Amino acid sequence: MSRRPILDPHAVPVISTDAQLPVVPVERLQAAALRQRFAQAEHGEPELRGDGGLFAGREPAAASVLVPLVAHEHGVTVLLTRRTDHLRDHAGQISFPGGRAEEIDADAVHTALREAEEEVGLSPDRVEVIGALPVYTTVTGFHVTPVVALVRPGFTLAIDSFEVAEAFEVPLAFLMNPAHHRHHEFEFGGERRRFLSMPWHGIDAAGQPREYFIWGATAAMLRNLYGFLSR
Repeated sequence: MSRRPILDPHAVPVISTDAQLPVVPVERLQAAALRQRFAQAEHGEPELRGDGGLFAGREPAAASVLVPLVAHEHGVTVLLTRRTDHLRDHAGQISFPGGRAEEIDADAVHTALREAEEEVGLSPDRVEVIGALPVYTTVTGFHVTPVVALVRPGFTLAIDSFEVAEAFEVPLAFLMNPAHHRHHEFEFGGERRRFLSMPWHGIDAAGQPREYFIWGATAAMLRNLYGFLSR
């Protein structure tokens, strides 16, 4: 049985966008520039550390996601997944490939690579890890390390249909344009809460137009990537 969502994010009003903030220049979004930027290892303070504590009864757990930047000649894209609707956590949401750390994992990088291979069949030999973003704490109690990697194009995915409904790519330039970063606000448990969304209108696996509503932790980690690349 799927978890009943806390809210319908599509129904939460947009209170602002960040069109006044600078776009990350296209030259910073090339594979070589991304590799060089992460090699500097100067992250600074992330804008968004998380929204933990909503399910306070849960035991905190370590997790990792892979932020796969596909280095196409025509421009870098971000490989994302849409989770299936029956999952216990984050059903139907747009996510990076990833999951909970296991005892067999040597570190956060190993977790991210293992999960990406298990979920979408992305072979580690096509992946070049270039760095990581600060840990993000989710409302469900996961302490998530976003592992950033360049992915050599030409791969064939093998999607685990139990966890992943589909995989798709979004231009990094679209996500690094703050005019597409929408702020939402709602009330829950007597508190005002906010989240980001970055809706992308693409074509699904059946060739039909679809809105991919990128929000929550995935949007927040992309926002931290924006902050890192825009400095």
